[in-house]
Amino acid sequence: MESRFSRTERVYGPATAEKLAARHVAVFGLGGVGGYAVEALARSGIGTLDLVDHDIISLSNFNRQILATCRTLGQHKADAARERVLDINPDCDVTAYREFFLPETAGNWDFTQYDYIVDCVDTVTGKLRLIEKARDAGVPIISAMGTGNKKDPGLLRVSDLYETSVCPLARVMRKECRKRGIEKLKVVWSPEEPAEPYDDPEDGLDPSVPGSTAFVPAVAGLLMASEVVNSFMA
Repeated sequence: MESRFSRTERVYGPATAEKLAARHVAVFGLGGVGGYAVEALARSGIGTLDLVDHDIISLSNFNRQILATCRTLGQHKADAARERVLDINPDCDVTAYREFFLPETAGNWDFTQYDYIVDCVDTVTGKLRLIEKARDAGVPIISAMGTGNKKDPGLLRVSDLYETSVCPLARVMRKECRKRGIEKLKVVWSPEEPAEPYDDPEDGLDPSVPGSTAFVPAVAGLLMASEVVNSFMA
């Protein structure tokens, strides 16, 4: 019989919907990467989602963020993400947190409740603390490395952090993770050299803000979701 997830069951077999509905996943950061990760997790039938981001949807998000539409402009990303998930799967138990994940806010979540953590946080300090919290709770985590100023989504790959190269964020993360005794970390990353961003003094953007495309962050988010779902169905 046709259902929301009948096509997914054709891939993974019977009882897929029940297995995925029993899983609890947290996505930290709901921008270009995190928004697409949430989209795929919701469409896969993950039963419980915690969605964490303090940002408001702005016009500069429209080129790459699935949550950014004329209707959601000015809304909190966490609220827009929750509403979108429920439009896809009303049976999903979704909690929206209008918070940034930072070292000082890390105590606001019980990490032992999660089956998987998706790290799409922008700051190095936030990423490192999130990785530590996942490690301490014994929960698998996948982290997004840099997608800014990149053009080729076909170069994205999943591997251990210590197998990465070229990516400036991954370079910093390798160094900091070694300091903290983090011996392994699954990441999505690209060996593509970042493009030199064009700086237009009239666009009102901080020159340090990276450029982005509609497709590289999206594919990174979809890869992260695929790793989560496939781990549950292994």
